[in-house]
Amino acid sequence: MTIINIMWSSGSPFSSVHKVHQQIVSQLDPAIEIKTWFLQGEVNGCTEPVKDVHEWRFSSRLLKERHVWRLLKPWMQARLRKAMIQSGAKVVLLDGLGVARVMLPILRQMPDIRAVVVFHGATRLREEHLALFRTFPAERLTLAAVSQTLALALQEKLHLPVQGLRSALHPETFRARLLERKQARRVFDLPQNGGRVLGAVGRLVADKGFDYLLDAFARSLAKHPDISLVIIGEGPDRSALERKIKHLGLGGKVFLPGHKPGLAKLYLGFDWVVIPSREEGLGLVLQEAVIAGVPVLVSDLPVFREQLGGAGHYVPVGNVEAWIAALDEVAGEDGATVASSQHQALAPEQAWQRFCEDSRTLLSIH
Repeated sequence: MTIINIMWSSGSPFSSVHKVHQQIVSQLDPAIEIKTWFLQGEVNGCTEPVKDVHEWRFSSRLLKERHVWRLLKPWMQARLRKAMIQSGAKVVLLDGLGVARVMLPILRQMPDIRAVVVFHGATRLREEHLALFRTFPAERLTLAAVSQTLALALQEKLHLPVQGLRSALHPETFRARLLERKQARRVFDLPQNGGRVLGAVGRLVADKGFDYLLDAFARSLAKHPDISLVIIGEGPDRSALERKIKHLGLGGKVFLPGHKPGLAKLYLGFDWVVIPSREEGLGLVLQEAVIAGVPVLVSDLPVFREQLGGAGHYVPVGNVEAWIAALDEVAGEDGATVASSQHQALAPEQAWQRFCEDSRTLLSIH
């Protein structure tokens, strides 16, 4: 049997999506053939190991049917339809709304193939998107989301069942790859002053909340001059964040090292991980930090409460004064007890077992 895993693109901005999809397909019987299609990008830009890849190299304007590019839509659909027939696939795993919008009109006319769409984050659904899902044969369409919080939100918008597939990590494998503290800090290239290091991880975009985190950090620094902040990631807001760092006089205290290869190995270089997101589908960084034994300070979002319950250190989203107070607290707090309680709440071993079982069910042939 063949399953095709269709991704929007490769590259570091999509690394967490690749990670989730690779985890899902890794649960299948080794006899099942897995093929991966990238609608954009190249396999050498993928941060996760992927085999049997086809690079379509379609442009964003074509995929999004912008302006005159929509005239080429029949040509694109014909190519994808021909390749799908030749593949002999029985199940197709689709990466979110963008890929679903391209592929579902093609798959609608292929009655032997079941489509599984996995949503990874908050999705702005227009009426045309609602019609796309509601008119697809229900017996051949499965919708899933990477958290129960996201699944419920989508279900309310779509009025269709959406399965909660909370993504998880294999705890032992993840911990075995971690670099010890001094090694990780050398990778960050931080001054070796022995001060406390706060870490933040994610794309440099507005939804991640790094802009107001800098405001809060600058104020907290006055009381705790020995702390540093490392924001690992890349994205379109880099220039704006660099200007803000300069404006706030945070040079030598805030570091933007870009997207680090092997990022998941580096968590022990942090004393706390801070996640000031304005919205999240899951927040895989939370799981990685907690499994590594590093305490987390997070925005008060339902998806984080879903994972940490009463063990979470929650701060109102976008509230700079509240974040100042929270940073003041963690700057002087030993996080070992917090890390232990958060690990117990997340229950990584049980979460991984549930994820494995749910993944196999998700891609099974009915």
